[in-house]
Amino acid sequence: MQQLEFQLRGEFVELCNLLKLTGVCDSGGAGKALVAEGVVSVDGKVELRKTAKIRAGQVVNFGDVRITVLK
Repeated sequence: MQQLEFQLRGEFVELCNLLKLTGVCDSGGAGKALVAEGVVSVDGKVELRKTAKIRAGQVVNFGDVRITVLK
């Protein structure tokens, strides 16, 4: 499993943008498509909201990639 860490600069980051910023996908649009397919989970639950607010301490999983969001 690939472990990534993302340093949060504000209060939150939108899920589709997090996927783009960490290099999991090439664009925000591709991130939205992945979320819509139901293959992305946040804190162990499938997340279908493309612009879900991801905050420090949350963990996002996609395939064999785990992204930990840090403050």
